Amino acid sequence: MTKQKTEETSLKVGKKAPAFKVPNEAGEMVSLASLKGKKVVLYFYPKDMTPGCTQESCDFRDSFARLKKLGVKVYGVSRDSVASHTKFIAKNELPFSLLSDESGKMTEAYGVWKEKSLYGRKYMGIERTTVIIDEDGKIEKVYPKVSVKGHVDQVLEDLK
Repeated sequence: MTKQKTEETSLKVGKKAPAFKVPNEAGEMVSLASLKGKKVVLYFYPKDMTPGCTQESCDFRDSFARLKKLGVKVYGVSRDSVASHTKFIAKNELPFSLLSDESGKMTEAYGVWKEKSLYGRKYMGIERTTVIIDEDGKIEKVYPKVSVKGHVDQVLEDLK
């Protein structure tokens, strides 16, 4: 009997966030357990060095001081490699870590690995999604199908 995917991938406000343990750009392991006691913003994005993902990351960078003042830890998450994240951070001067989910376990657990369509071609990819996790590891807010423009301002408003 196989596990029901819907149960483990549906993000519900007030429920415990799915556990994860993945490397950041420096190869250091970051887990949900290690973030207990901190408010966390995870923004899932499709690919390093692409226009929309660069814009979203730079928007978080430009608002980082305000997020930090609120005591929030910010992490970008994609399936790119640790090496790719290192280059992406350096190129865009990002002051926060990017998490590398090359195995796909984290993006699947968070339900952001979806079938997408471009010019009629179907493929699997990350649906741009942001999740706010509270200090107890519970989901506080989910932003599905994020539109980059104005998104960070919305996150900041909801964190106040």
